[in-house]
Amino acid sequence: MDSSGLIGVFDSGVGGLSVWREIARRLPCEDTLYLADQAHVPYGSRRMVEVREFSEGIVRFLLAQGAKIIVIACNTASAAALHYLRDRFPGVPFVGMEPAVKPAVEQTRNGAVGVIATQATFQGELFASLLQRYATGVRVLTRVCPGLVEAVEAGALDTPETEALVRACLAPLIEAGVDRLVLGCTHYPFLRPTIERVVGADVVVIDPAPAVARQAGRVLARRGMAATAASCREGRGERVGRCVFCTSGDEVAFGATLGRLLHRVEDDVDVRAIRWRDRRLEGGLLTRTSARRQG
Repeated sequence: MDSSGLIGVFDSGVGGLSVWREIARRLPCEDTLYLADQAHVPYGSRRMVEVREFSEGIVRFLLAQGAKIIVIACNTASAAALHYLRDRFPGVPFVGMEPAVKPAVEQTRNGAVGVIATQATFQGELFASLLQRYATGVRVLTRVCPGLVEAVEAGALDTPETEALVRACLAPLIEAGVDRLVLGCTHYPFLRPTIERVVGADVVVIDPAPAVARQAGRVLARRGMAATAASCREGRGERVGRCVFCTSGDEVAFGATLGRLLHRVEDDVDVRAIRWRDRRLEGGLLTRTSARRQG
């Protein structure tokens, strides 16, 4: 692995794009490959061993495409597979997700912190370790929010139905008086305007995506694998890395949702189709579509 490789980013669906956009913003010269395993979305309702198997197959695919570092832009996959993947691929640097409990605990003024995530995230060792290390003397209230991942996958970010789901999820946390709310699923930052409207100005919403992007940059720099300006291509008057997006689901629907979430136009969007075959991913370099043509 050297500086010429790409940053591989994966999630069960479009949620990890909230992490990818921070990586693209902070590390603009890096080539990136984003993989959405929409054939199996959502991961949060699946068994941990199943998510671990999917994650291993995805990592093998990303490495075959030239990944020099892999960002697990999914809290559920990080909880299920991060330690396993580090043991399985000892020479590969991984950056995983964890709910931002530490900064929430450090910033809270009244000692009440809320965390919203999937059930699998809350059941994982990572979350238990976070509570043990950082949550002494602070109330950490957790909530699973059914339907929000599916709403983001459908691109329904600002609809009455989605707001009703958000209100139902957050009502107990608001009643409990939390003053910090941690977004423990990478899909949720796309609902941040609705979430902030529901919780009100007195509650600070914390998104871990910027911290994950910073960590990816630190790991690359420490290992001497960061891309240089000379390795970037010209794009819109500045040096930028190449971005490729893959999905194991419907690439047309994925491209359309991607365009809406990232506000990207046709010449910015390179979407490829991949498919699972006997626990292996195939394709990714064959089918190109664009968000504009997809609607």
